[in-house]
Amino acid sequence: MPRTRSETYPDDLVALAAVARALAHPGRLQLLEAIAARRSCVCGELVELMPLAQSTVSQHLKELKEAGLVHGVVDGPRTCYCVDAGKLAAVGAAFAGLFARLGCCERPKEEDHG
Repeated sequence: MPRTRSETYPDDLVALAAVARALAHPGRLQLLEAIAARRSCVCGELVELMPLAQSTVSQHLKELKEAGLVHGVVDGPRTCYCVDAGKLAAVGAAFAGLFARLGCCERPKEEDHG
């Protein structure tokens, strides 16, 4: 019986890959930036900010919500979205940890020219 991804890879990498998939579209990144810039929940104006159809914006918001990057709060007939700052901080730390393990984010040491 074949193994699933969660059985093959470490849990932290599986979770990070899921978030990376959610972030792997410029429209979702732009939505995340727009929500974060408001520093409060954003409801209807997101569609007006984007060069995308309402249904596409809704699909992107769903992806961000499923990844835990935003929360949707129902406010009457609409849903208001807020960034999950804790999740974003955890994702940033996880990527920083990964990059540190890869050795690609170390500052180059200044050579001694003396």
